[in-house]
Amino acid sequence: MGERRLVGIDLGIASAHTVRVLDGEGIIIAKRKAWPTVKSLAEVETAALAGCGEDTRLEVVVEPTGPAWLPIAVFFTARGHVVHRVSSAKAADLRRFLSRHTKTNGIDADTLARLPLFDPAGLQPLALPGVERAALDRRVRAADRLTRAGAEHKVRIKDLVRQLLPMSPLTGDLGVADLAVLERYADPNLLVKAGIKRITTLIAKASHHHQGAGRAAEWLGAAEASLALYAGHPAVAFADLAAEVATEVRLLKAVQAELAGHAAERETAYRWVDPAGLARSLPGLAEVGGPALVAAMGDPARFGRGSQFRSFTGLTPRASETGDTDRKGQPMSKAGSSLLRTTLVRAADTARKQDPQLARIYYVQMVERGKDHLGALCVVAASLAERAWAVMRRGMPYVICDTDGRPVDPDEAKAIIAQHWTVPADVRARRRSKKVGKAPQQVLTAPVKSRPRRADERGDLPHPRSSTVTSGHVNRRPT
Repeated sequence: MGERRLVGIDLGIASAHTVRVLDGEGIIIAKRKAWPTVKSLAEVETAALAGCGEDTRLEVVVEPTGPAWLPIAVFFTARGHVVHRVSSAKAADLRRFLSRHTKTNGIDADTLARLPLFDPAGLQPLALPGVERAALDRRVRAADRLTRAGAEHKVRIKDLVRQLLPMSPLTGDLGVADLAVLERYADPNLLVKAGIKRITTLIAKASHHHQGAGRAAEWLGAAEASLALYAGHPAVAFADLAAEVATEVRLLKAVQAELAGHAAERETAYRWVDPAGLARSLPGLAEVGGPALVAAMGDPARFGRGSQFRSFTGLTPRASETGDTDRKGQPMSKAGSSLLRTTLVRAADTARKQDPQLARIYYVQMVERGKDHLGALCVVAASLAERAWAVMRRGMPYVICDTDGRPVDPDEAKAIIAQHWTVPADVRARRRSKKVGKAPQQVLTAPVKSRPRRADERGDLPHPRSSTVTSGHVNRRPT
């Protein structure tokens, strides 16, 4: 077995990387500066392996600093070395312990190199994705970023229109017909001048005749009310506000066009990575949520248990224990991908209306534990995360069952939820009110188990294979 060599690299975005090489005892044996080129990184490798046997593998530790970590990871993993990508928070905590009052690039690199000595169990080798998973990850990220950008443009458009038209007809989502009107006639003067006939024709054409004179009358009514209210006051720059609205509309259309292209490629990549559609068999995860889950999870085999994946999502509460005191109800850790966490929480709100087992968890959290809607959803999302890992790890579609573990069809599942696990309106109102504190938790004399052993544990799935159940009671593998 060769000697141990630890390499800490403090990545620079526009500057050179700072490198520290340590031996197995933590003694510095080399200091270097490196650039993301084959020649420069090969010099680092040669310096690190000097005097070592041929079977020595470097342990390279980096932080996820922007895009700079990827070239380093690709270079060293391709040469058979081990790369660890650690969180910035973990590195910062150790750096403060080692050097509280001084921070330099060299100290940062030295801290990273020492992490395998201080926390060997907390580091996992970085596994770079293959072609299909890498493509899916990029498309999911791009689609999410464009979705958020589109939402920001919509909010901005509505805010500007409320200045132009205080009685704005934009009370719901922005439709194609609304955008057509705003791009040309955001100025109330121009809108009134165009008249009911022209606006009706424009709206009918843009909406494929789903809307017409009624919507046009709403726009004209708002424009007339605006002109009457402002009465030509110079503080209201109608033309300039209208120009800004038109710009936002054009930007929104561009974002939506780009989003459509990335969404199509995302679907193609998802079919290569999850051809059986296992992720989409889970309740609440559909066209967008399924690919996002698969991209964030990566290879499910890298998690030994469902609880490890649940911790990876950041949906687990923090631990606070001292002496004989174990403080419950701590906030979530929020570690890991915010996109994955948001996806699971949104999916949980739909899943609790489809799956009796998840509906029961939501009911208990709301009625018996005194949580509000969002807090209960986070608990459901944590359970859904473990079930998602089990589905992907076993390679079997998700089966919706009642609280006794019996597979049920969607209609029967909704009937069970409506009868047994629907939160009463008065309880929901109390949880929503900020004036009334949480209800005291009920102390149950004996927990009611939905079925024998392990049925209520998070991540538990029905054990009978889907082939043993009639096709009307389960979600079949897509063909």
